[in-house]
Amino acid sequence: MRKLKINASQFSLLITILLFIALFAAGSVKYPNFFSLQVFCNLLIDNSTLLVISVGMTFVLIIGGSGIDISVGSVIALVCMASAWLCQNTGLDAFTIMGLMILLGAVFGFVQGIFITYLKMQPFIVTLAGLMLARGLTALISENTITISNKTYVTLAQAKIHILGTGAYIRSGVIIALVVLATAWFVLSYTRFGRNIYAIGGNEQSAILMGLPVNRTKVAVYTLSSMCAALAGIVFSLYMLSGYVLHGQGMEMDAIASTVIGGTTLTGGVGGVVGAFFGVLINGTIKTIIMFQGTLSSWWTRIVMAALLCIFIVIQRFLSMRSIEGVNSKKSNTGKLGKKTGSAAKQI
Repeated sequence: MRKLKINASQFSLLITILLFIALFAAGSVKYPNFFSLQVFCNLLIDNSTLLVISVGMTFVLIIGGSGIDISVGSVIALVCMASAWLCQNTGLDAFTIMGLMILLGAVFGFVQGIFITYLKMQPFIVTLAGLMLARGLTALISENTITISNKTYVTLAQAKIHILGTGAYIRSGVIIALVVLATAWFVLSYTRFGRNIYAIGGNEQSAILMGLPVNRTKVAVYTLSSMCAALAGIVFSLYMLSGYVLHGQGMEMDAIASTVIGGTTLTGGVGGVVGAFFGVLINGTIKTIIMFQGTLSSWWTRIVMAALLCIFIVIQRFLSMRSIEGVNSKKSNTGKLGKKTGSAAKQI
């Protein structure tokens, strides 16, 4: 009989999926109204913004080289505020404003990618500067809340997409998030760009020797991350229908935690957006259980996610060490086989 072999990435993803199922099952046993399709749909509605930025964060973490982007939460706030200001003070239609916001995100990420890739600056420092810049620009536009009253925005925000045969529904933001997720999965799985990302994350020097466009790919990844943040800002503006200087605060850390819990390693080369999806669902399920409980502080979500993050980092480290030991063992066996072959050849 053939043995079923599961690599480290698949094992980590399996743990994440089982953890989500266990949490959702625990909530269903504890609270009678928890187990319903609408509760699951609400998980998607409430966490669609986080899902979009987690997709972008997955690309950044896979590429390795201490890659990280902590500016995404501030980009969300900037997009929400800029969208609200443009809706209030210009005659631009909603879709033109959305297009401009995605372009803003692309330029923001491209500049960060240039600094990181060609000027060899640390990603944490560059994106920290980006975080402060985006948050400062948000406050410069307005320190007060700006309400979005644009008819198209309001219509999209209030639209309910009903699931056939059920009374459950989702919002337009969920559709955007799922399209982004599916597109990212296809790019990572079936395109040359996706293969380049994994190759660079696995071993950047080997990727250079193979002739891969390392610098262009890294710039493209940071551009893509900020574009996802801008798109997440659009989703969040549909969710909140306002711009405010504190929108998206701390969301970059939630994205990193969800992505790592989903099986993407901080060292690069391993991970995927499916894991990030379940990482986001775990985050949302913990929040929902706390909401159903009613007496616990919302800060318990942070505490539980912090504990899970530490556990998953330890698991990833353990699997990485086992993988290295396996490779070294194979090398050792190959060396011994080579010596035996050489000895036999001399005897002949």
